[in-house]
Amino acid sequence: MSSIPSEHNQPEAWIKTKDSELYINPLPVRIWHWLNALGFVTLILTGTHIRYAHLFNLMTFETAVKTHNWVAFAVIANYFVWLGFYIFSDRITNYHPELNVKKFFDNAFKQMMYYGYGIFRGEKSPHKVVPHDKFNPMQSITYQIIMLLVVPIQFATGLMMWDVKRFEGVIALLGGVEVVNTVHVLIYIFFVSFTMIHAYMGALGHTPATHFREMFTGYEEEH
Repeated sequence: MSSIPSEHNQPEAWIKTKDSELYINPLPVRIWHWLNALGFVTLILTGTHIRYAHLFNLMTFETAVKTHNWVAFAVIANYFVWLGFYIFSDRITNYHPELNVKKFFDNAFKQMMYYGYGIFRGEKSPHKVVPHDKFNPMQSITYQIIMLLVVPIQFATGLMMWDVKRFEGVIALLGGVEVVNTVHVLIYIFFVSFTMIHAYMGALGHTPATHFREMFTGYEEEH
């Protein structure tokens, strides 16, 4: 896209390097990432306890509900920190959609072949990670859908069930509490699956710990 700087005119902070490593994830992104990860894991655990209280005895039902609610508000606040950072910084280009449909599908197919075949043969990823374009096509479309659609829906359904009386008009418009609860639970199941897949994909670096270390240091290894 024309709005993405070339390698020759990127801001200095974008091309910061250390030995054979490239500075990809600035400190605010790393802090947000780990707070968000901690929050989502806590929500999954407490949500599972609430939904299947008869199967678990880790805490009381009341404690699970209170913890779930407070952590949910913290995660919502953290989401708006993430949104504000990307909207008001030059890193927003990481979330720009690829408007050339043919180019997007060509690159996405190459990435799919890499994940399904090439990675097991030691081939290089077809996507070159750079600070202004760190997501490959599959990651890009996935994170756009999750962060801009799925997460807000989960927040909204959670808020409605947190105070059914306050939102009874909206709940009735959407089909009732059962519909809202079903949507919330289905997205919960999606996030349980996504968390496991995300952890697995994170272990597919040069070593199993490479990508996890990068989210602490900010530097990504160049292979």
